[in-house]
Amino acid sequence: MNRRILVLEPFYGGSHRAFLDQWMENCNLDFTIFGLPDKFWRWRTRHAAIYFAEKLNALSPDQLNFDLIFCSSMLNLPEFRGLAPKSLRNLPAVVYFHENQLVYPIHDAERRDQNTVLVNFKSALAAEQVWFNSAYNRDTFLDKLAGFFEGMPDNKPLAAIETIRQKSKIFPPGIELPLKQNSKNNYPKHILWAARWEADKNPKDFFRALRLLRKNKIDFHLSVIGEKAHRVPKEFAYAKKEFSDQIINWGYADSRGKYLEILAEADIVVSTAIHEFFGISVVESIAAGAYPLLPERLAYPEVLALAEHPERECFFYKESADDLGAMLLDFCSKKGDLWANAPVSPEELVCQYYWAKTAVNMADQLLAIKTNN
Repeated sequence: MNRRILVLEPFYGGSHRAFLDQWMENCNLDFTIFGLPDKFWRWRTRHAAIYFAEKLNALSPDQLNFDLIFCSSMLNLPEFRGLAPKSLRNLPAVVYFHENQLVYPIHDAERRDQNTVLVNFKSALAAEQVWFNSAYNRDTFLDKLAGFFEGMPDNKPLAAIETIRQKSKIFPPGIELPLKQNSKNNYPKHILWAARWEADKNPKDFFRALRLLRKNKIDFHLSVIGEKAHRVPKEFAYAKKEFSDQIINWGYADSRGKYLEILAEADIVVSTAIHEFFGISVVESIAAGAYPLLPERLAYPEVLALAEHPERECFFYKESADDLGAMLLDFCSKKGDLWANAPVSPEELVCQYYWAKTAVNMADQLLAIKTNN
């Protein structure tokens, strides 16, 4: 039995759009997407419910024949239900958390936008199921809600936290099969950074680690790609000059094909993030054959199943730029394939995230939800 899914995405771009578009390509569910461009994210959380309700109220009844609502956590779901056409108000809903605003890094924690946190909370409370892309995302949200509610003068909804936890599930995003895996016998080694150019991805530690290679006269090639933030950290401008002799690719890849091509060329993918709820670019890079060097924090140990496979410790450095630099110094001094002595192949490390599996898992879960029809 097929399901007609009404998808509401206030931030239909970047990883949110890739998730939906690739899921649709890999399953047989009937999706109808209403989306807004991926900008003005705070306003999206405040206004998207009104916008989507207006659009749907303008349609004829025969155009509103849906079985289920699927939305991201940026939508104020209870507000949408209050404004939507009557035929949609009681449809079961699934809310997907790509991120949560309770622990999303900001420059001043005292100025966190309480409204965006409450939108996340209320949507999770209203939904029939709550999906997170990682247990790390779920736990950082639910475990810190009680502290957030301490700021309320009274009537703290603490019991609702457990209500949300009981209907929460983990469904990581999928990745495409890599276009190719080039030979990994390269020398000098090709180091890849593939992340947003923002302070929470910690570029300072990344470039500091690269300086250790320069100091020890170890040659390497470098690709630094990813979306640029509104305020790009100054480290990128300095590094572009400092490592000009090593740079192969710099800036946002102008197409999906070019992005995947760069991943396939890399020998090592590095993250220095101090904020990451999943790490899709790292997983895609591994699938393309890049050896990961990741901080042992955030979602990364979970994504690579370190607790279940302690031998995968070789893919992690402890915390600091010096720890990363020491591992880079070791790996970039080696000739030959870095995977030769790894406890697992790239495919075995990330095959559970291929869309062929994740799309079916999510579709099966939607099909299992009891609907009103």
